[in-house]
Amino acid sequence: MPKAHKPRSGSMQFWPRKRAKRSYPRLRNNPNSNPGLVGFAGYKAGMTHVIITDNRKTSTTKGSDIICPITVIECPPIKIFSARFYKNTPSGAALSSEIFSKNIDKNLAKKVKLPKASTKKLDDVKEYDFIKAVVYTQPSLTGIGKKKPELFEIRIGGTKEEQLAFIKEYFDKEVPIEKVFQEGEQVDVHSITKGKGTKGPVERFGIGLKEHKSEKGVRNPGSLGPWRGQGHILYRVAHAGQHGYHQRTEYNKWLLKIGSNPEEINPKGGFINYGLVKNNYVLLKGSVSGPKKRLIILTKSSRPSKKIPKEAPAIQHISLESKQGN
Repeated sequence: MPKAHKPRSGSMQFWPRKRAKRSYPRLRNNPNSNPGLVGFAGYKAGMTHVIITDNRKTSTTKGSDIICPITVIECPPIKIFSARFYKNTPSGAALSSEIFSKNIDKNLAKKVKLPKASTKKLDDVKEYDFIKAVVYTQPSLTGIGKKKPELFEIRIGGTKEEQLAFIKEYFDKEVPIEKVFQEGEQVDVHSITKGKGTKGPVERFGIGLKEHKSEKGVRNPGSLGPWRGQGHILYRVAHAGQHGYHQRTEYNKWLLKIGSNPEEINPKGGFINYGLVKNNYVLLKGSVSGPKKRLIILTKSSRPSKKIPKEAPAIQHISLESKQGN
């Protein structure tokens, strides 16, 4: 008998299944929340486990100490590259003005062609409806061996007066993770998954294997669909193709801890394929898609769950055992 394969739920949920254009995600949904940036970025270091006191109201282990897997994300401060002023029009939001920071890192100047110096200031822009910030990371502060930062646009929460006040405060300064998130908060995780190359329909879509005497392959789909004349094959038919390196979003990840002392979470020998964490970090419950060293973007939750408490659970123990194996 052929080996049974468990079908994957939502196999046709995403289309087209092609490679992402870049190694870090593009933000399409920026919830307008409290004043300040609605998101932050960090580098995936690895996973470990902690012992927490369960504080979920409807949990069967409420009040008990339970083991919880966590993902460690290193979050060095980010900087603002420019402030973009948008104006609402009948055809959508249009960029009306953009003011660049004068204090830009050398590593970013090598990557981006900077415009000519402008004398316009933030207060000179009068007609706008909302402001977005173009920010960049500082991977040189980490130990991953990368210099060129990632550059992306992110929204600022609050009214337009509060947005302008935030830009004025941090325009030439570093923005730490503590100014964006709080412990116990729910966040949406945007990332690019691990790339696995070209894979067949069994691994790519989870279709079952056919009998060993089947015609034209055991690992192929049994039917090409009702419309297959003149080379017409519907896109819903499972075929081989690109698997992995797709942009994905995971909703309502529980932020258990925001730490500034890396010694509290660095295991013996460091994280595999990453090394030691050197900056501020966050601990997220569960796993996060993507390989080590890849940029992960965290945003405010767009659909928060009522089952997750707003207060972070008490962490009793963080495992620092070596991840190197025997």
